[in-house]
Amino acid sequence: MTKKAIGVFDSGLGGLTILDALRRTLPHEDLIYFGDTANVPYGSKSKEAVTRLSLAIGRFLQEQNVKLIVAACNTASAQALGELKKQLDVPVMGVIEPGSAKAVSVTRNGHIAVLGTEGTVKSKAYPKAILKKKPNAHIIQQACPLFVPLVEENWTNKPAAQLIAREYLAPVQASKADTVILGCTHYPVLKGVLANILGEKVTLVDSADTLAEAARVFLDKHHLAETKGKGRVTVYASDAPQRFKKLAQTLLADKISTVHLKKLL
Repeated sequence: MTKKAIGVFDSGLGGLTILDALRRTLPHEDLIYFGDTANVPYGSKSKEAVTRLSLAIGRFLQEQNVKLIVAACNTASAQALGELKKQLDVPVMGVIEPGSAKAVSVTRNGHIAVLGTEGTVKSKAYPKAILKKKPNAHIIQQACPLFVPLVEENWTNKPAAQLIAREYLAPVQASKADTVILGCTHYPVLKGVLANILGEKVTLVDSADTLAEAARVFLDKHHLAETKGKGRVTVYASDAPQRFKKLAQTLLADKISTVHLKKLL
């Protein structure tokens, strides 16, 4: 039987945090990653645009004969997951459910904050998922649109990152939230900055490890898991593959030898 890969996509670099977690959790699996660098960021786009782009990527990954597609992008998970599941013949998994479940399991006072893109915040996908599991939860959402370009420009260690993060986190600190969901795959790259501002009493929920575990459970349940050999990683970007490769080296434990250019639309 031919070995089938897991497809992973994001609007740009951020989903590499999830790719890294999948590598650690599922070392035998082949992974195909698509970063839509030509259209990043998704967070400020309309639902129609996000859905159109997500479906184009989903169809490309389906053509690669993958067995599971992971919508690593929170905005795509919030706005396009329904259409992806409806229109593709491959199972699709998003990041909202695993992240919400994790937050509910770790909060001590029931106050949960969600940091996300404008699109994710507007969709209310996280509050809906959290309230299903914990109806009495107190939820605050904070859009952080400047975090994505900070990561994409590799500016996370610059003073600007601290200044911007303090501005965004002020309402979160006032809300008494003891649990903060990093509701965009780019945000874990800023984890050190955020943890420093919020303090050690606040738990940061990074969807990457939670999603990787959910993928492992899914593959085991459906008898699709690989148990032998080292998995390979194939990476595509829709624009500037060399720049993507250079920035990816700062995010991934394993080096990427080649990033293939694949124009989307």
